[in-house]
Amino acid sequence: MDEIKENKSFLKEGEEYIEKLGPGLITGAADDDPSGIATYSQTGAQYGTSLIWLAAWTFPLMAVIQEMCARIALVTGRGLAANIKHSYSRKILLACTMILFIANTLNIGADLGAMAKGFQLILPSLPFFFLVIGFGILGLVLQIFVPYQKYSKYLKWLVISLFSYIATGLIIHMDWSVLLRDSLIPSLTFSKTQILLITGILGTTISPYLFFWQTSQEVEEEIKEGKTTIHQRRGTNPMEIKQMRKDVWTGMFLSNLVMFFIIAVCASVLFKNGITNIATANDAALALAPFAGKWATTLFAIGIIGTGMLAIPVLAGSASYAISESFGWKEGLYRKLKEARAFYGIIAVSIIIGITINFIGIDPIKALIYSAIANGIVAPIILIFIVHISGNHKIMGHYKNSRIGNIIGWITTIFMGVTAIAAIYSLF
Repeated sequence: MDEIKENKSFLKEGEEYIEKLGPGLITGAADDDPSGIATYSQTGAQYGTSLIWLAAWTFPLMAVIQEMCARIALVTGRGLAANIKHSYSRKILLACTMILFIANTLNIGADLGAMAKGFQLILPSLPFFFLVIGFGILGLVLQIFVPYQKYSKYLKWLVISLFSYIATGLIIHMDWSVLLRDSLIPSLTFSKTQILLITGILGTTISPYLFFWQTSQEVEEEIKEGKTTIHQRRGTNPMEIKQMRKDVWTGMFLSNLVMFFIIAVCASVLFKNGITNIATANDAALALAPFAGKWATTLFAIGIIGTGMLAIPVLAGSASYAISESFGWKEGLYRKLKEARAFYGIIAVSIIIGITINFIGIDPIKALIYSAIANGIVAPIILIFIVHISGNHKIMGHYKNSRIGNIIGWITTIFMGVTAIAAIYSLF
């Protein structure tokens, strides 16, 4: 009886823990979108486990940065773009948000195409154009017409799709001793292809759209609790900070755990069998079938569809938050269409262009490369603002960055800047 009570208590605590997770969990899960899956699959197929260390080593970097973003929102009661506009040059902010919009739109186009092809792996008879348009419209309708309280719950449920990649790793044979060793010990060759891959991994892991989404969703959560004015939202307390950290670090851990398993699966199956030419997530899913079985392909396909449905609203929404806050327009998923026409208009334009990209002959791989480069250019600039704002005592008070947080923040900023410059240089 005592054992049964202990098990029930443990399950109840687990349910309560998951129930309290929100923006951090969704942000972390959205990080593993179909374009990210393609990058991780390509990494494992081309280099085996030699770059799997990036999953472990980028985890604290992205977690610290996302925590800074969340803390900025909790203390100031405003999104990231609104904070940058308030303290820095509006021209720089506008330039960054426009590049963000372009990068996110390219990413949306690539993700929609990957989702359509992923669905065709399960139901081949459905036409590609119908699936691309269908997924795009579905994402748009949900964002515009479903209240944020319900919509945030749908996004949270979509996180489950990430476990399909973990399940794939558990049903195939992998050499765990090699995986653990290569996860801890960094390995680099400094070749052009490897530099581009590392830049792609960093661009999809520590990405500007996640910065803007994190802060804006923290604000949305406070509005959901009845704090509808900046005055009501301004300021926080140790309990809110503690819960936010649980949420953010859980989300970032899940994101990088999935990254680890995707690289590990492709290294253990594809690289091991000499299949190194993987360009998309769907290529990886198809290539797994002869060696890991049909279930591996199906699980990969489910993951592509689920993470795409999660990532597209984050990509479109983050750009819209950034642009709307920059111009001072009414914004927020909690608002109805008639209250925030410009905000929802940006989301609609982004998704419509994303749909169109799939039918005008733009190579999705090139689109992702351009998106990664754009993110690589913008990320260091936005990171400078984030680290400076979150470390500013006048803005953050007692909740400013710790010394260790500042060090990690500036290391991340420099690292992102160096890899972006190296990637751009390697292309010419």
